Amino acid sequence: MKKGNILIKNASQIVTCSGNKAKFGKDMSDIHIIENGSVVIEEGLIKAAGKTEDILSKYDENNYEVLNLENKCVLPGFVDSHTHFVFGGYREEEFSWRLKGDSYMDIMNRGGGIANTVKATREASRGELIGLGKKRLDSMLHFGVTTVEGKSGYGLDYDTEIKQLEVMKELNDIHPVDVVSTFLGAHAVPAEYKGKQNDYIDFMIEKVMPYVAENELAEFCDVFCEEGVFSVEESRKILLEAKELGMKLKIHADEIASLGGAELGAELGTVSADHLLHASDKGIKDMAERKVVSTLLPTTAFCLREPFAKGRYMIDNGCGVALATDFNPGSGFTNSIPLIFALSAIYMNMTIEETITAMTINGAAALDRADTIGSIDVGKKGDLVVLEYPSYKFLPYNTGVNIVEKVIKNGVLVYSNGIK
Repeated sequence: MKKGNILIKNASQIVTCSGNKAKFGKDMSDIHIIENGSVVIEEGLIKAAGKTEDILSKYDENNYEVLNLENKCVLPGFVDSHTHFVFGGYREEEFSWRLKGDSYMDIMNRGGGIANTVKATREASRGELIGLGKKRLDSMLHFGVTTVEGKSGYGLDYDTEIKQLEVMKELNDIHPVDVVSTFLGAHAVPAEYKGKQNDYIDFMIEKVMPYVAENELAEFCDVFCEEGVFSVEESRKILLEAKELGMKLKIHADEIASLGGAELGAELGTVSADHLLHASDKGIKDMAERKVVSTLLPTTAFCLREPFAKGRYMIDNGCGVALATDFNPGSGFTNSIPLIFALSAIYMNMTIEETITAMTINGAAALDRADTIGSIDVGKKGDLVVLEYPSYKFLPYNTGVNIVEKVIKNGVLVYSNGIK
């Protein structure tokens, strides 16, 4: 029996989320359910999915590791398409300041925020960051995440930006969770460049970005396009230079103010535009027309006590929404997938089906990987999540509780919580 050969049978539901690209608008409700279903995985790839009776008539159970999943629901592995999970230090004191009413920008102006984490990450050794990253990936895996995006941006210098990306590359090699790396040198302007913003942008473009691209340390380039950080014009310059180097594009857009980041993402054809708490109606319309995935981060809004992004409005106006945790040490120190399901369904007025699409096939599309992950389709990676309950509707119903029982990655059972 070869490793990566699994046959799942008798699952109460197989939620396939079938498709090879992002789902937009009303199509996000179509998650394709197989009742009493089976999935066959061979050498890590999905070979077949269908009714158990039909699958067992065609495939010999003796050739596979067999999982009998009566009264269990099976979904594609979750895709967390926006995180900052490789960092040093913590900012628990700043969280208490926010609880007392200090704003995110107030804290940044006091030397906290990103600058605080930059100092700790610069001081952390490569080994320390690998150890921390592995522990965080273990936690993500237990929540059913099989692919995660990770950003640099806590170095803001040559050595540490490269160190973060090299750490993510090594973690991708040694951990079951696939890590997709994003270069975010334009996360903030470091103290040593205060008052010299243009010089910092030129430094990133001329010195850091070419090395990242040449050594294939990141698939994407991102920029924090925000009031008081990088303007629309500065963000356009950075992203166009990245595109010339062959990198795919993302953008932190309209998180704190309606600056025009969503419009810029649509203009440049970024793979995704993220945050979008204050995206304008025009920006939303432009993203829908240009098929830019709108990645919403409800746990960050929750932790910052900000209004949630207009997920319902976006979907109703033709957007393709993905959901992600934004796991980071400051504005959202959580990687809780159950919290994502609760907030999106209860407070953002997204249906359960739309939320599942946003965490699977649309999350994959936000990483330009919808052709290989994000759904249970023949030829895709055998990345599956098994719930301890018979229906996907338990995801928000068992509120805030992790109900993932098993995780299969590339056809291998990599996590089981022991529930029988």
